Amino acid sequence: MARLAAVLDTNVLVSRTLTPHGTPARVVDAVLAGAVIPCYDRRILQEYREVLSRARFGFAPDEIESLLAQILGNGLSVIAAPVRASLPDESDRPFAEAAVTAGAHLVTGNLTHYPGLDRAISPVDFLRLIQEPEPSPR
Repeated sequence: MARLAAVLDTNVLVSRTLTPHGTPARVVDAVLAGAVIPCYDRRILQEYREVLSRARFGFAPDEIESLLAQILGNGLSVIAAPVRASLPDESDRPFAEAAVTAGAHLVTGNLTHYPGLDRAISPVDFLRLIQEPEPSPR
């Protein structure tokens, strides 16, 4: 089975760490197991590190660095091209640009942040995609 590529919105990583048995956790676990290729650029990695380091989440620095190292080790760094899209929050633009450039799904718990971006998909729907059996050869 071909591995799917995905850009993970930061909320998916936060949700995985706060709720280790939820749907976002299963998506991240698939990435960490090598079943999904995580795509990112330097802006995305910077946001991951900044958000996960916020005191209110209480994540240990070594836990954050381990997660980022696994994403880097299993992932694909992209040089994202600008995308013309009207986004409610400009801080979401790197995720949209990386997904479009890489031809990847953008997995997010906030689909309303990416109106009109057909690559945006919920964690539940993305799990369905990666769990679908391959069609039988004819």
